[in-house]
Amino acid sequence: MERVRAAVPCRACLSGEDLDWLGGRSVSLALDLMTTVEIGPPGQRAQGAQSPGGGWREEVWAFLRERLPGLAPRPPAVTVRSDAPAASGLSSSTALIVALFRAFADACVPAGQALDRTTLTQWAYEFEFAVFHGGGMDQVAVVEGGALLLDGRTRGLPAVRDRLEFPGDWAVVVVDSGVRKDTGSHIRTVRAQLAARDPALAAYRARVDEASGAVWEALHGHDHQALGAAMSSAHEAMRDLQRMSVPLLEEVRTVALRFAGLPLKLSGAGGGGALVGVCPVAEERETVDRLRRALCDAVPGARVIPARAAPGVRREVAAPRAPQARDQRVSP
Repeated sequence: MERVRAAVPCRACLSGEDLDWLGGRSVSLALDLMTTVEIGPPGQRAQGAQSPGGGWREEVWAFLRERLPGLAPRPPAVTVRSDAPAASGLSSSTALIVALFRAFADACVPAGQALDRTTLTQWAYEFEFAVFHGGGMDQVAVVEGGALLLDGRTRGLPAVRDRLEFPGDWAVVVVDSGVRKDTGSHIRTVRAQLAARDPALAAYRARVDEASGAVWEALHGHDHQALGAAMSSAHEAMRDLQRMSVPLLEEVRTVALRFAGLPLKLSGAGGGGALVGVCPVAEERETVDRLRRALCDAVPGARVIPARAAPGVRREVAAPRAPQARDQRVSP
C-alpha cells in the first residue's frame, strides 16, 4: 500500500447558522487550516494515543465496511494532524471525518469502487447526522471548497446555489476564544423550537437569510465594507434572537473593532468557539498584531490565527517522513 494522505480544509460560516437544515441561505468559506489523515504501508504500527474524535477511525471504517465489500475487519493505522482549533465552530470534526473517509477509500478500496465526491459528501453527512442531527453545510463546504452560497433543506444536504473564488486580496482572521462550544445542546434546543413552531425562530431565519444574501452580494461586488456590515448583521441576529453568543465573545468583538477596526462574526453556535473577520491582505499583518496585543490583556485565552480561502478535499501520495511532535497516531 502506498502512503496516502487526505487533506481537508476547515470552514467558516460567514452567514446562516442552522439555515442549512432550517431552510434558507447560508454562506460558507473553506479555510486553509487543514486536517490531514495519513495511511502508511501494511504492517506499519503507529504509536501514541487517540486522535481528535476518539473512536471515529473505527466507526468510519465500520460504516464503510457496511457499504463496500472486501474491506478488512480492522482499519489501517493512521496519523492525524490538524491546524484548526477543536470545538470552535470551524468544522474540524467534519474535516477529520471526511479525511478518514477519503484516506480509507483511496488507500483500501479497489479502483472500480472509487468513492466520488458526491458519495463522499453524502456518506459523511449520513455518518455525522446519526450522531449530531445537524445539517449538511459542513460536509458540502469542506468537500467542495471555496466560497459557497447554499440553499438549506429540512432533510438532506443543502443545495449549492452559487459559488465563487474568494478575493485573492482579502485575508481571513480567525479569533479562537478558547471556550469550547456545545453544539449538541444547541441543536437539541433549536429542533425543539422548530417542533413548537417558535415565532422567534422564524424571525431569526428570515433575518439571517437576508444577511446571507447581503454577504453574497458583497463578495460578488468585492465590497469589503459591505461584507463586514452584513457579517455583523448575521452575528447580531444570532446573538439577539437565538442567544448563540456569550459575554466573552462579545468582549472579543468589541476589542477587535476598537483596536483593529475588524468586524467579527461568530462561526457556528453553542456559546463559544471562534469568530471570523475579513481584512485586506495588505493590512493583515498589522491587523493580526494589533489584535494579539489587545487580546493579550483583555482575553488572555484567545488566539489570533490568520488564514486564507482554500479548495476542497484533496488526495495526496505522501513521501516518507520522520514523525513530528504534533502528530497524533492511532494504533490498529
